Amino acid sequence: MSNLFIKRVGLSMVLGMASVHAFAASSDDFVDAATEAGIAEIVTGNLAQEKTKSADIKTYAQQMVKDHTEANQKLAAIAAKLDISVPDEAALTDKIKKVILEWRDESFDKSYVNNQVDAHEKTVNLFKKEAESSDKPELKAFAAETLPKLEQHLQHAKALQTQHGK
Repeated sequence: MSNLFIKRVGLSMVLGMASVHAFAASSDDFVDAATEAGIAEIVTGNLAQEKTKSADIKTYAQQMVKDHTEANQKLAAIAAKLDISVPDEAALTDKIKKVILEWRDESFDKSYVNNQVDAHEKTVNLFKKEAESSDKPELKAFAAETLPKLEQHLQHAKALQTQHGK
């Protein structure tokens, strides 16, 4: 297997961390998965802004950082109110950076947009499930409120994928 393939699989795994938790029923699992997915979006969005030469990817990445930072802040406040712990942001950031720093620049845009589609598909499913079945009204409302923006992110990522991915 090529080194690039292994790196892409590694990032896909990092961005898809939330999917591991997505099938669990507890509110703690949702908070963990949603926080992890948000941190992955922030880290990869910041890196995309540094590495890409594409204006549309840079704009998209800026939006990902802004939106996922806001969502993680809201979620952290809700979690604190419900006495639910959130994952350690510094440890997750380091883990994500170690995987993506090994990418070659010429493949970054393609890898980034392909993984954005995959990660947002998983995150949309996670938030849909929470919005439909959460036992915590605050988390149910947060998931329902955040879902439309995540669906927009997915549609935008799919559009970028037709230009830069696959």
